[in-house]
Amino acid sequence: MAYRPTAVDTAPDLSTLTLGVEEEYLLLDPGTGRNLPVADQVLAALRGPVRDQSRQEFRHSMVEMVTPVCAELTELRAHLVSLRRSAAEAATAAGARLVAVGATPVAEPHRTVPDEPRYHAMSRRYGPVAHDPAVCGCHVHVGLPDRELAVQVCNHLRVWLPVVQAVTTNSPLHDGYDTGHASWRSMQLERWPSIGPTPYFDSVADYDRTVGELIAAGIMLDAAMVYWYARPSSTYPTVEVRVGDVCTEVDDAVLVAALVRSLVATLADDVRAGVTAPDVRDCLVAAAHWRAAHDGLDGELIDLRAGGTRPAWALVDELMAVIAPALLRHGDLGYVVAQLARLRRDGTGATRQRRVLERAGDLHVVLDDLVARTAAG
Repeated sequence: MAYRPTAVDTAPDLSTLTLGVEEEYLLLDPGTGRNLPVADQVLAALRGPVRDQSRQEFRHSMVEMVTPVCAELTELRAHLVSLRRSAAEAATAAGARLVAVGATPVAEPHRTVPDEPRYHAMSRRYGPVAHDPAVCGCHVHVGLPDRELAVQVCNHLRVWLPVVQAVTTNSPLHDGYDTGHASWRSMQLERWPSIGPTPYFDSVADYDRTVGELIAAGIMLDAAMVYWYARPSSTYPTVEVRVGDVCTEVDDAVLVAALVRSLVATLADDVRAGVTAPDVRDCLVAAAHWRAAHDGLDGELIDLRAGGTRPAWALVDELMAVIAPALLRHGDLGYVVAQLARLRRDGTGATRQRRVLERAGDLHVVLDDLVARTAAG
């Protein structure tokens, strides 16, 4: 179905787009490295605007921090640094260590959900799946006020999100061991029925009708449980991309936000120009995400446009070629080029964790490194 602009779409200037980031963090025991259920104490210790930018999460050992709406990457970075430092100080006061990592690295002894009606309803509906060890993601919001346009952009995003996912991979460890996957978080989340690649939708009416049918079928409790990798946000006038692990390095998180914003901007231009989204089978999109979660940027990814597998960095380079004009328009090109060069040199979060583990032979040294990097600006 061709995109038809609405009054909402034609009113604002969409040449540059706003963005915001939600980050989830683990609270770990300084001695054992296990998840520590002190989120209530950490949240209670936050004060002023920082408290308003915090959220209770689905685990007693997790906290979420949310940036304000930002126009510039420098502004976004400053907010992330400030939020992380405030949360780290509150965690220390509660006897825990704040860690930005995608999956529980050691163990989570306490897996009860917070005492909220919604969380109890999820526990009853999904059983043991709702009590898996905690995982932490990074969600990027890009301002796009027209839901019809947002749905069509999500169709176009399907072929690129495995590349974005590979950039964010930051959870190779689980239960004290290397899982062999760059993102164990992605593997763990596959057990949830409403998480995964975004389906293709003809229109916003098709999207809303499908979500309604899934709710009626008991797959989701409500529309807020649309946990697809990209979606029109249920809360804000944005496209929300939620495919990535939380990044330990602040600059990794800002890099991902910049990539997502320019990708959304580029694809919105394509939609308005009448470019149709690539027709790719759902099973191949799912396979591309599995490969991204397994290899990260250290191996190969599935090229959903041309078919077959290719070196991961070749697809990153192609993504950059596609979004370079939008990066330049937002003033982000220089920063992104520099950060990708750093990432190519130093590796993703998963690669860095494995490197520290191989060198030290001690998981606790890896956790020490994660703690230091999480709060570093």
